[in-house]
Amino acid sequence: MASDPKSSDDSSSSSAAPGPGRGDSGRSPTEPAQKSPPESPPTSERAPLESPPTDGIAPLALVETAFLASAASLIWLVNYYFPLGPILRVFFSIPVALVYLRWDRRAAWMAALTSGLLLMVLMGPSRSILYVIPYGLGGVLLGWLWRRGARWRWSISLGTLLGTFGVFFRLWLLSVLLGDDLWVYLISQVTGFLDWIFSWFGLLVRPSVFWVETGVISMVLVNNIVYMVAVHLVAWVVFDRLGITIPEPPRWVKVILDVDD
Repeated sequence: MASDPKSSDDSSSSSAAPGPGRGDSGRSPTEPAQKSPPESPPTSERAPLESPPTDGIAPLALVETAFLASAASLIWLVNYYFPLGPILRVFFSIPVALVYLRWDRRAAWMAALTSGLLLMVLMGPSRSILYVIPYGLGGVLLGWLWRRGARWRWSISLGTLLGTFGVFFRLWLLSVLLGDDLWVYLISQVTGFLDWIFSWFGLLVRPSVFWVETGVISMVLVNNIVYMVAVHLVAWVVFDRLGITIPEPPRWVKVILDVDD
């Protein structure tokens, strides 16, 4: 008995149609449809990843301050045990001055004090004080003057006064530690040396203590002037390589060094 083709089509269509309790994956009609995740844009069109907003200036200042403070301490330590003359001595104040020029006054004071504390651990308190005064303070002073565009004559003059104070502070501190007046000992030795020079030339002249002291102080001043000029020249060359500007040297210095403007 042949089946009716119309009834077979209706039965096939009714079996293909979803029932009221069924659907795609058995979801009920009242259940909201799940949205497919958006497609990610192509790699060439993606925006660059942005780092979270953090204040990176403070950590960088702290790292540079610690690094330059340790560098200054290392230069002093190496020069103390392996003295190379004025080669390393001109770099004693430059790291602290560089911290001032790179950051600010607070960072420079932190560098000077950190260098002193590090040297106190490595060499003892007396030698650490001899670095802080005058070289640590000198770095802060030079950084302050260079940042404000002070001319070389002012920075050299103030640095010379600070260096001279540092020499006499060293004499005073060593006199306290040794229990003897080193200034009197120094003047007596210089007077004896001058007596020997005058007698060798046949001069019956005995130098006065006043003039001997004046000559010693003058020699200390001249020595510190030469030292500060050398520090300024080295800082001018080194900072120029680092992209940090300090006041230009006087005209006569450029003529001696044959440097064009």
